[in-house]
Amino acid sequence: MPANLFNVKVGTLHLIFQPAEENEGGARRMIEDGLFERFPCDAVFALHNAPGIPVGEMALRSGPTMASFDRVTVTLTGVGAHGALPHQGVDPMQCAASIVLGLQSLVSREISAHLAAVVTVGAVQAGEVYNIVPEQAVLKIGVRALDPAVRAQIERRLQAFVHAQADSYGLKCEIDYRQQYPVLVSHADETAFARQVAVDLLGADKVRERMPTMGSEDFAYMLQAVPGAYMVLGNGTGEDGGCLFHTPRFDFNDRALPLGAAYWVRLAQTFLI
Repeated sequence: MPANLFNVKVGTLHLIFQPAEENEGGARRMIEDGLFERFPCDAVFALHNAPGIPVGEMALRSGPTMASFDRVTVTLTGVGAHGALPHQGVDPMQCAASIVLGLQSLVSREISAHLAAVVTVGAVQAGEVYNIVPEQAVLKIGVRALDPAVRAQIERRLQAFVHAQADSYGLKCEIDYRQQYPVLVSHADETAFARQVAVDLLGADKVRERMPTMGSEDFAYMLQAVPGAYMVLGNGTGEDGGCLFHTPRFDFNDRALPLGAAYWVRLAQTFLI
């Protein structure tokens, strides 16, 4: 009879297939649908491939790891006019240009240099022809932060700044501010556990401390509900899988597959022993 027969920890391993991760918050919807009530978990872990890290290496960190993400739609409404007679209209384009430039001061002059935040104007949509002052301009803005207090500060100041700009140009203004993903925070104990599993599998020289990133991940919702950790697995560097995500040239490196599978097996075995 094996000596450790009665020392084996019996448990249940849940495999979570996370849908709609990009922008739609699939993890949040799973939680709202009772994921952890129906399938209770003591800990939850996620593994994502990472271009720029050599195949055979992993990276992780405890604490804030990935940024929150908010989507903001600003609609500026003025009065259209012929381009030859702009004084007969109220031009939203002047205001839109002022907002695009001025928004950067929210980070550079109102957020401590020791904290991280990004405000990105990803789209300005207005007009269709050369000789007409458009009636309306729409700005689509992304906001990211690694600290919930910074996130709240930017939301408060962005709303005030945009409304003040619109008022100064005599425009109507509507702001649709939607908080998308929270800050992803890996828990200390679970991160230490996940790190040791990686060291045991790959070697200490192959496990690195991950720097925080301003990218976002809706696994953050799961880490708000259950302790856990988020890790990344090297996808390669240069031509060997180093091209970033969300580009036509990204190619998942198949050489990472057996390493990822082996890591999951080792982590589950270690957790349950």
